[in-house]
Amino acid sequence: MPVRSRQAAGLGRYLRTLLTLLCFGLGGLAAGQANPVYQGAIVVDVDSGAILFEDNPDYVGPPASVTKLMTFLVVHDLIAAGRLSLTTPVTVSAEDARMGGTQVWLKHNEVFPVEELLYALMVQSANDAAHALTHAADTNRDEFVALMNARARDLGMTQTIWRSPHGLPPRSRQLSETDQTSPRDLARLATTLIEETDVLRYSSIEKRPFGTGVRAKTVAMDNHNNLLGKVAGVDGLKTGFTRAAGFCLVATAVRDGRRIIAVIMGSPSSQQRDIKMAELIEAAFATPLPEPTTLSTQSGASGRDGPIRPAPRPAPASAGVDFTPIDPHAPLAPGTSSGAPPEVKFVLPE
Repeated sequence: MPVRSRQAAGLGRYLRTLLTLLCFGLGGLAAGQANPVYQGAIVVDVDSGAILFEDNPDYVGPPASVTKLMTFLVVHDLIAAGRLSLTTPVTVSAEDARMGGTQVWLKHNEVFPVEELLYALMVQSANDAAHALTHAADTNRDEFVALMNARARDLGMTQTIWRSPHGLPPRSRQLSETDQTSPRDLARLATTLIEETDVLRYSSIEKRPFGTGVRAKTVAMDNHNNLLGKVAGVDGLKTGFTRAAGFCLVATAVRDGRRIIAVIMGSPSSQQRDIKMAELIEAAFATPLPEPTTLSTQSGASGRDGPIRPAPRPAPASAGVDFTPIDPHAPLAPGTSSGAPPEVKFVLPE
């Protein structure tokens, strides 16, 4: 069968699966059967910071490759501070080349510019590229992760601890040693990325070759965000999956000048995650914003009592940054649970 025919057949099977799950799977889940659609979710309006929907938004768990959103932000900060540029050459280390999971198969001593590694990070979700970026500015992995945690604290992400630049599970497979965050904290991170960086230039790309001009044979990269090109206005941001994390997705979409961010963590399958995310996006754009008087600055030290807004931007990372690693046993804020999600109708985009 020709390649295009196989691709068309695969897309058809995917869409049929989505419709089947919509008609049968979600109806059973709404009736209270096992395997919830997610562990936690939140939807926010970017301009106002208004929370349009939340269901257990303070659930804390591993985000898998969604971790790479913070990796992107730290690299952006290093560029803003003048410690890096998009053209800075990065020599692949032996440790980079040994990264497992999704990758672009970096080889020891290959050299790529930072920008090429950022495309690999956001399009392919490449773990080896994420690790290579940790030493692009003459830092090491521990120092880079410390920057990730410092940025999280600056943003008020009180339920987050980063332990890796990529989200891969630790060798111990202990949940307590994984990256930990919540839908609410990821909404804060996503808002900052959209308002302060050009992340959408990377996250909106569906397909791209990796290694052009460096390798004789490039790697064909395919974005893992299945909603790109299928749900109107979706142009980011990041998916993630491990057995411990389940299927996670931070999505953003813009329609008629209005942008929303939606986060799902801990879904049992990519199909259920994608259908529910499409539902949440459709419902968000159909939901009028609350009155402006309800959108004042967030209250409470954790920010859980008000709208999602990024904290004031800190000074760019400098050579004098404190690289003290965060305490891996530090407590996280306890989770709370909201009511059941409203019923929304999913409309498959044409």
